[in-house]
Amino acid sequence: MTESIQKEPTQAWVTTFAGTSINLCLGILYAWSIWKSALVNVDKAGQMFPADSMNAGWTYLTNAQAATPFTLCVIIFAVFMIPGGKIQDKISPKFGATVGGLLLAVGCIIAGLMKSYTGLLIGFGILGGMGMGIGYAAPTPAALKWFGPKKRGLVAGLVVGGYGGAALYIGYLGQFLIDKYGVTGSFIGLGSFFCVVVLIAGQLLKTPEEGYVPPGTVATAAEIKAGTGPVKVNNWETGMMMKTWQCWALVFMFILTTQSGLLIISSAKGILSVTAKDIPFFFANAWILVCFGGLVNATGRVGTGFYSDKIGRTNAYMLNCSVSALCMFSLPMVIASKNVALLFLVVGIAYWQYGGGLALMPSFVGDFFGPKNLGMNYGIVFMGWGFGVFVARLGGWIQDVTGSLNNAFYLSGALLIAGVILAKILTKPSYSQYHSDPEVERVNV
Repeated sequence: MTESIQKEPTQAWVTTFAGTSINLCLGILYAWSIWKSALVNVDKAGQMFPADSMNAGWTYLTNAQAATPFTLCVIIFAVFMIPGGKIQDKISPKFGATVGGLLLAVGCIIAGLMKSYTGLLIGFGILGGMGMGIGYAAPTPAALKWFGPKKRGLVAGLVVGGYGGAALYIGYLGQFLIDKYGVTGSFIGLGSFFCVVVLIAGQLLKTPEEGYVPPGTVATAAEIKAGTGPVKVNNWETGMMMKTWQCWALVFMFILTTQSGLLIISSAKGILSVTAKDIPFFFANAWILVCFGGLVNATGRVGTGFYSDKIGRTNAYMLNCSVSALCMFSLPMVIASKNVALLFLVVGIAYWQYGGGLALMPSFVGDFFGPKNLGMNYGIVFMGWGFGVFVARLGGWIQDVTGSLNNAFYLSGALLIAGVILAKILTKPSYSQYHSDPEVERVNV
């Protein structure tokens, strides 16, 4: 059968877009700055909200405290991607998505009901992070197993694009719910909504039957003659993958591409409030930058995934990080200029780069180590995403001490440049170097 007449089965696309729907719920993390802004008041730190408000019982937090639930959620998320990947590989993506959705829903409701810093840590940070990790590990590997390498970047971008795009509507919806029902009402309402959506969409996730061969993995006669057909890649076991330096290079590359985006995401609303304090509309509606960021984050995942299929993963990674580094270095000047249009441009590029990294990394893992154990293998590499949050946490401390995020932006830009250098020296691992048995299963991917 030639590639020209091969088509993915309908279930391949059902799984892909069900995964997008799940991630549209799990991505509440990217709208955290909405709650951070509601809970931080520098002049009244430690005092109660006004007694006659819907937020009675909540206490104001410092910037560092408000960054902690976000930071904890990211770390727990990354840690639980590993068991989540194993659940996806060994049990089913349907089970993983269901468990993840329930944990996130319960965590949001607990965070709302406890009305405390501790409640935010337990509900949003721990339970929310667990739900995100287990749930997020389900759809991307499940979808990628249906597709060959020529669509792997695009499909990864579509699935993870949901997670980035979540801020597009949660930024507005979260602010609306806070204004109308208070912080507690916003957490309970969103948690209940997420539970319903993830439980329904999760039942649509399926992986191919044993022996399924994705379209584009069998060379046509013309490709065989020209020597341009698909290249054989081995399916690496997780333990063997972890012995390669490329595995840990990918982890570190994930840290470097992630840290700048998480810094921006955790502070987006505050950045616009400072820049636009003389523009009443933007000052009163700073959530707009959160929604804009969600749109660009999602678009960057799909767009980067698409052009990485054309120019290569490494070239796409280096391009994104280089341009984003320039933006991070320029952010202090842009904020000081009070130029809102320029701020949207610079922050938009940072969001694009961050989103693009989350499409590139599962594709890197699939290209380097094969699709069979992608859930677990990607879970190991995904630890880098969790470690990337350190700049966001450090940024909260820098802001408390210096009154601005300028030094955090400069540090972030320098780390992106380090990512470009590391990507430049990255090479594909040699299967024969780590395996002495030539009869280990091989598949066309």
